[in-house]
Amino acid sequence: MLCIYYLPDEREVEVSEAETILQASLKASIPHAHACGGNARCSTCRVLILEGVEHCAPRNTKEKELADRLRFCPEIRLACQTMISSNVKLRRLVLDDEDVELTSQLRVEATPTSVGEEMHVAILFADIRGFTSFAEALPPYDVIYVLNRYFHHMSQVIYRNGGYIDNYMGDGLMALFGVEDPTGAALKAIKAGLEMLEAVERLRPYLEAVYTKSFQIGIGVHYGEVVVGTIGAINMKKVTAIGDAVNFASRIEAANKQSGTRFLISEETYNQVKEYIHAVQKCVSVTLPGKSGEYTLYEVSGLSEPNP
Repeated sequence: MLCIYYLPDEREVEVSEAETILQASLKASIPHAHACGGNARCSTCRVLILEGVEHCAPRNTKEKELADRLRFCPEIRLACQTMISSNVKLRRLVLDDEDVELTSQLRVEATPTSVGEEMHVAILFADIRGFTSFAEALPPYDVIYVLNRYFHHMSQVIYRNGGYIDNYMGDGLMALFGVEDPTGAALKAIKAGLEMLEAVERLRPYLEAVYTKSFQIGIGVHYGEVVVGTIGAINMKKVTAIGDAVNFASRIEAANKQSGTRFLISEETYNQVKEYIHAVQKCVSVTLPGKSGEYTLYEVSGLSEPNP
């Protein structure tokens, strides 16, 4: 009898040559996702073959079509279509309902309609702390997977608070608040930032369980004037914001490293929301690269309703 060793389940399961990996999983009561019912119409049953990929049968037509479309490496196989001829060790890649949503490519996209205008907006930058060391021991698939799961969490928070993600930069992102509706843009950005920190804390147990390590993020927010316009080649245009306020927001986020903080806002942002802030953990004066003089930044840890 052949055997499959499953991670993160840490279980060994017997399987016959006539059974697929998915059939073996279900027979052994392993909670193996298969949203399409095991018909190769989705990728939720996919597994990463850690040892014994040479013992997996070649991809059939159904699996090859999906693998080519999604650009799977040889070690990523559809459990519903793959049979083995000798022992293998694998890791299930879709472990919970959120993974199913991600692998089903369910996305909420927002496209701002304002173009070619000067306006005041709140700019939020977020960056993962220590992601290089977190990722250096992981296979490329896992690096992209972790980033996608992280960005999925962050995008939900940002959209829920009236913003949209303008750009992704490696493990960082830039979000804008107030492009479509300027009302309370700074407050919306701060609410989003606080919820993003909470979302990362909720994500940490999952990362530690699967990868035995986790990470933190740094966030910076600035409220200022930008030019919002459509840029790019004819077939690749996107709406974005440019101006010194964008660069300033990026430098505020980076100042978290030298200040030992997680969430800093500019004085301009603080003046917009100070009646709502009940907890400023730290007020720091810093010099910022490319800027002259010192700037006062505030670390925010909570919000409250304004006093009557």
